[in-house]
Amino acid sequence: MPETTATERILAEVLAGLVSAERVPVDSHFFDDLGANSLLMAQFCARVRKRGDLPSVSMKDVYRHPTIRSLAMSLPAVPSTATEERAPAVPEDPTPPGSSPRFVLCGTLQLLIFLGYSYLAGTVTIRGFTWVSAGSGLVDIYLRSAVFGSAGFLGMCLFPVAAKWILVGRWRPMEFPVWSLAYLRFWTVRVLIHANPMRLFIGNPLYVLYLRALGARIGKNVTILSPAVPVCTDLLTIGANTVIRKEAYFLCYRAHAGRIQTGPVTLGRDVFIGERTVLDIKTSMGDGAQLGHTSALQSGEAVPAGQRWHGSPAQRTDVDYVRVAPTGCSTLRRFGYGFLTLVQVCVVYVPLGVGLMYFLLTEVPALGRWLGPGTEGLTSAALYLDALVISVVVFFGFTLLGLVWLLTVPRLLNLMIEPDKVYPLYGFHYSVHRAVTRMTNNKFFKWLFGDSSYIVHYLRYLGYNMSRIEQTGSNFGTDVAHETPYLATVGSGTMVADGLSIINADFSSTSFRVSRATIGAHNFLGNFIAYPSGGRTGENCLLATKVMVPLDGEIREGVGLLGSPSFEIPRSVERDTRFDRYRTGEEFRTRLAAKNRHNTVTIGLFLFLRWVHVFVLTVLAVAAIELYGVAEQLLIAAYMALSMVFTAVYFSMMERIILRFRPLQPQLCSIYQPYFWWHERLWKVPDTHFNAFNGTPFKNLLWRMLGVRLGRRVFDDGCYITERTLTAIGDDATLNMGSKIQCHSQEDGTFKSDHSTIGAGCTLGIGALVHYGVTMGDGAVLAADSFLMKGEEIPQHARWAGNPAAETRRAPQRTA
Repeated sequence: MPETTATERILAEVLAGLVSAERVPVDSHFFDDLGANSLLMAQFCARVRKRGDLPSVSMKDVYRHPTIRSLAMSLPAVPSTATEERAPAVPEDPTPPGSSPRFVLCGTLQLLIFLGYSYLAGTVTIRGFTWVSAGSGLVDIYLRSAVFGSAGFLGMCLFPVAAKWILVGRWRPMEFPVWSLAYLRFWTVRVLIHANPMRLFIGNPLYVLYLRALGARIGKNVTILSPAVPVCTDLLTIGANTVIRKEAYFLCYRAHAGRIQTGPVTLGRDVFIGERTVLDIKTSMGDGAQLGHTSALQSGEAVPAGQRWHGSPAQRTDVDYVRVAPTGCSTLRRFGYGFLTLVQVCVVYVPLGVGLMYFLLTEVPALGRWLGPGTEGLTSAALYLDALVISVVVFFGFTLLGLVWLLTVPRLLNLMIEPDKVYPLYGFHYSVHRAVTRMTNNKFFKWLFGDSSYIVHYLRYLGYNMSRIEQTGSNFGTDVAHETPYLATVGSGTMVADGLSIINADFSSTSFRVSRATIGAHNFLGNFIAYPSGGRTGENCLLATKVMVPLDGEIREGVGLLGSPSFEIPRSVERDTRFDRYRTGEEFRTRLAAKNRHNTVTIGLFLFLRWVHVFVLTVLAVAAIELYGVAEQLLIAAYMALSMVFTAVYFSMMERIILRFRPLQPQLCSIYQPYFWWHERLWKVPDTHFNAFNGTPFKNLLWRMLGVRLGRRVFDDGCYITERTLTAIGDDATLNMGSKIQCHSQEDGTFKSDHSTIGAGCTLGIGALVHYGVTMGDGAVLAADSFLMKGEEIPQHARWAGNPAAETRRAPQRTA
């Protein structure tokens, strides 16, 4: 077979140039014999793709065929017109040239809309507070608080609905440029929908009613657990008895090449959508269809009725993702649950909140004495002393009481839930389970204790079964989630990066059940993994970033898993074991003790810095109270704007000071070396306020303050960047909601980081992840939910998709 022999020879020459060898035997294993790693093999794939005399090679091909001979035999023959076919791709939807004046005008109008909304909120708040203050006696104050609070709550719920119908009417499939007037209307509706308190009722029948009011066509007995709120709701159709799990994206719009594109998402009856999934525009699923966890449907894809699909790109499977039997759950039960929830809010929570605020402002001396018109107190030391006392009591008091509450109350509530028992939705047990889930997923304490030895003790006291855990100093990151902590087991010596979600509750359209999820010993879990009950992995596994954990087949042990659907890769390579000497014996104990001391200082430092932030906001609040009676509505609008500006600048400066105003440099080190402990501090800098700036030019200013090398007119609809100074993004790039640029990786005890470059006019799809050492050429597209692995290079105007991502010629249009 001369073609195969020639291919072997060329592939061997390319690989020999990377491993610095004169000759590479064609039967040598890339990882076991040659000591290669995934970063080097990604460079190998990139060099192969640049040659016109070789077919394209992906990382999946490399892992499945780990020798030159087996890889060459798996590749298709190169056609005689290969050179012509491998010419630079011509973009199907080139990014239109941006307009800086339109960019600035849009940002200015967005700022005015925010200030106007803040002024309106301030007017309503002041008038309501004045009316409540006119009450006499406790009962009268309560009744006035209930009336005003309920009216305000309902107004906040209905205002976005009215704004949507007035500004847009019905959404239709269309596209329009970002930063245009059409985009401004779109952004206004999106922001109002996301700010609506109805988001608090996700998982409640009231939330389905809210989406119907926005124009969505939703059938009976639909259960939606995802906090990702669809925006173009008129394009959303959901059939009866459908279940949508948390962290599923079905937005009915996307940003692509500098334009907003809207399109339908159609789900039939009895459909199941798994956790951490993406449904792009123009996708559909027939009656009884299923889409598994960690999966995606690209634009134009459709799952036929009755079929089960999973993966990214999705493909047919026999796995049944509906793992709990149905039970009785009538329409009356759903109505009663929603009605009681509304009564609870209007009769208990809202009036108590309004009444408590009234008594704080009138009865607490540190606040009450400043209530009234005047400016003389702004220079008084007493004002700052009162703000100091209030901030200390509020911040540290709530921190201590919150910790005690989290470690006791959910544990008592959990006694009412029996594992593996099927309960109907929207009843007492469902309410208890949802309360346990909300309380125990508190992000503050995971942020505080994560990336340190203390996170193990926190999770254990919270309810995790880690009685035989082996302390590593980095057992868990700062972001780990679960349905219930009391049925989560993590084996000894296992390390988990950020973004783990333990799926230990199953839902149907009428029922739910909690069951134990067990992660084996001596595993390493990469970022953003959804681990379900019944996951078929055992001990000593490497679960790569964004991997889909298998639910069928034999239990995997001593291997690595990558991709969605997952396939086997080596458990570890030589580069990831070079620091193993730090993980055993006296050397390990000495370095772990030093890391613990460093992490203790980090925790204390960031508690102090968070308190300083609360103190300054308290000073602004007390100053606003002091000026009460002097343009109160403007004061509230100014307070909201100043709070956002101060928060953004304060935490940005905090990060830059930690960096000493210098950019990060690429690293390869052990987690037991001081550099890594210092780098961990960057992950402690709060960044939840980023979401307030999504879709505005102000997000670009924020990224530049943090050190991102950012081009002009970049559209960022909700991207997250971990290592800012290692990231470069070109002009007019488009970054979708849920996309991430992560310029680091940790595998077992080894930490690696490098630059990543996103070229001009590139598009990152919804939920896409870009790893470190990556280069995307100008105009390239990374499709929704794709995982671009470390070291990959995407040519200009190419389109890549999948987990792991590989080149694709055009957007998929398939149904089977």
